[in-house]
Amino acid sequence: MGVAGAGKNGAPRADFVHLHVHSEYSLLDGAAQLEKIERVEGQGKKEKDVGLIARAAELGFPALALTDHGNLFGAIDFYAACKQSGIKPIIGSELYVAPGSRFERSGQDGGYEGASHATVLVRNETGYRNLIKLVSKAYLEGFYYKPRVDHELLAQHADGLLVLSGCLNSEVSRQLSAGDEAKARETAGWYQEVFGKDFYFMEIQSHGIEEQSRVTEGTVRLAQELGAPLCGTNDSHYVDAGHAKAHEALLCIQTGAAMSDPGRWRFSTEEFYLKSADEMRSVFKRPARGVPQHPRGGRALRSRPELRTVPPAQVRRARRLHPGLLPGAPGLRGLRRRYGGSPADAVVERLRYELSIVTKMGFSGYFLVVWDFIAFARRQGIAVGPGRGSSAGSLVAYCLGITNVDPVGYGLLFERFSIPSGSPCPIWTSTSRTTGATKSSSTSPTATARIGSPTSSPSGPWGRRR
Repeated sequence: MGVAGAGKNGAPRADFVHLHVHSEYSLLDGAAQLEKIERVEGQGKKEKDVGLIARAAELGFPALALTDHGNLFGAIDFYAACKQSGIKPIIGSELYVAPGSRFERSGQDGGYEGASHATVLVRNETGYRNLIKLVSKAYLEGFYYKPRVDHELLAQHADGLLVLSGCLNSEVSRQLSAGDEAKARETAGWYQEVFGKDFYFMEIQSHGIEEQSRVTEGTVRLAQELGAPLCGTNDSHYVDAGHAKAHEALLCIQTGAAMSDPGRWRFSTEEFYLKSADEMRSVFKRPARGVPQHPRGGRALRSRPELRTVPPAQVRRARRLHPGLLPGAPGLRGLRRRYGGSPADAVVERLRYELSIVTKMGFSGYFLVVWDFIAFARRQGIAVGPGRGSSAGSLVAYCLGITNVDPVGYGLLFERFSIPSGSPCPIWTSTSRTTGATKSSSTSPTATARIGSPTSSPSGPWGRRR
């Protein structure tokens, strides 16, 4: 730890790297927004970024990992924001590992203590592509309450990845907690053999949890026996220490509980924030016997070649061009289908206006996702309503085929659906009804979905009640 040079914003470089970090993309579990703009109190309209990346830059971290639960949803935004702040992005994910085969649906996975956790980090572009495959197959082949991989998948896509043994909910930690040190040694040995001795680290954490201290002692013994390096992390779920209560409220939303419920699910302590290098030094000055003061996992990963996880040119291009304006885009094809080969200038101008608002507010992909599942429903013979509420006022939605109400012909206003000055994410309400010849997985013949608010089952690694 300590300091090494200066960062882009002039802050001294901290000789520590956080390798276990959750963001808002750990749905209803992570409370750290990558970027968050707030007004500076007492300074008029002056604004400041108080998000995760800005805080990491303020603390002088030369690099930062993102390890959201079971997904890579935030990877590109994280990569771009880190590059802009002069921080080296380390893309990763805290994967869920099934207790057996990913194809098995056992009762063990039905409760919170089902799938184990593994912290997986990208070392190079090959690793990035392998992590994409792991996450995709976890959803497509292993999903059962959570997107799960198994040992078979991990062995198939191990190249280019670095693995930490994980938190208190990892395979090794659970086995140590159960008193089965021989099984824990066997499991750690398997990971070491699959990923390579240089790319499997024994992860230690210290959040003031008694069981964690006991497990850490066993983790250190295993590291010494296997010759595996140690890596100290802090399981960060929110940016500042003062955000612990807000994080508790988020967990209540996830579990449908109330803050007044004494038995609600919550983290055992308030230590799950992005700590400074000095705070991490203090944490590891009082670890279990044998743990080094300066865990070297971050430095080892930083010594690897520069990550090329997402080619910068692709990131720039994605932010510069709106999908609806690309050649052959569905929005433009839909305009001609709805209004003929030579639509009126007023109609073309309105479409361009709406697309500019959609682009400005960052809803391009959102519109196309809704278009994709509505188009799929129609292809499958699932009847979809013509459009409900304010969404019928969008010409973009009409041209995409999301709605079937002509907003120009009926004089409907786009501004009722999305205000250019900065409204929250527009809500789609879609109603579908299956035909007699079409089977549906829904238990009801009519399914209504409000798109815009994610839902999730408990996914944090600290399912302990005080």
